[in-house]
Amino acid sequence: MIWIPGGTFSMGSDHHYAEEAPAHLVTVDGFWMDQYLVTNAQFQKFVKATGYVTFAERSANLEDYPDAQPEMLQPASCVFVKPGRPVDRRDHYNWWAYIPGANWRHPEGSGSSIKGRENHPVVHVAYEDVEAYANWVGKVIPTEAEWEFAAWGGRENIEFAWGNELHPKGRMMANTWQGEFPWENLKTDGYERTSPVGVFPANGYRLYDIIGNVWEWTTDWYQEHSQIKKDSCCGTAMNPRGGDREASYDPTLPGVKIPRKVIKGGSFLCAPSYCRRYRPSARMAQPLDTSTCHLGFRLIVRPRSRFKP
Repeated sequence: MIWIPGGTFSMGSDHHYAEEAPAHLVTVDGFWMDQYLVTNAQFQKFVKATGYVTFAERSANLEDYPDAQPEMLQPASCVFVKPGRPVDRRDHYNWWAYIPGANWRHPEGSGSSIKGRENHPVVHVAYEDVEAYANWVGKVIPTEAEWEFAAWGGRENIEFAWGNELHPKGRMMANTWQGEFPWENLKTDGYERTSPVGVFPANGYRLYDIIGNVWEWTTDWYQEHSQIKKDSCCGTAMNPRGGDREASYDPTLPGVKIPRKVIKGGSFLCAPSYCRRYRPSARMAQPLDTSTCHLGFRLIVRPRSRFKP
């Protein structure tokens, strides 16, 4: 783990996606953070020790999803399936599929495995899976503010975590998408999907894959920055804890009351032509009950005097 010294920084952005605004001053205390994303090998060790079964490996409860088709209740997870031609990017179902048998052991479905990918980040983990692993290993999930502060690596007022160019002097700084999303992957960075942890340059705090490769869970309930209640001193929020659970529901689905958490960092699917969320201030909402092939995690340890999750 790496010691993140804490400090005051400008969280969010007024110059990118609406959900990142407004930029606002935040102070976080110091903490220890995993230098690398949690890998398949590490997660496998946890499963072998505890017998844990992930959310994607269990059948869904009909009582929780009363309107679901029977085939949607079997163990499954969300997998990116690259189309063979240009498609309408307004409909993400053109490249996302809910595939039976997809889980952390079988990232693309029942015919795939993690053999040879032991050092890749574990994926297809829902929030409760991350909590279970964290409890076992004696760590906690970072807040959005802690994660974002760490992602900047001690730098500010730049476009990306490493500077103002996505590919400085042609160098690939993270595992993201090159080409026309979602059908053309040029693989300039060398990878079609996930990459082994630690392949790309570390940030200023020596954290690897803090941008790209896979999105990362945080513990904060998702809410627009402008709507989150702030306990602040002199205009600076101190160790903010995100929004309210009830306010995290997706407003576009009024009949669905599934809480959502903030995820950060972008993934191998982020592309200049579609999703420019390979930046520390970028954020998205992720339902608690949804796992995907491009979402993983890393954990932190706070000093004992700090607040608990």
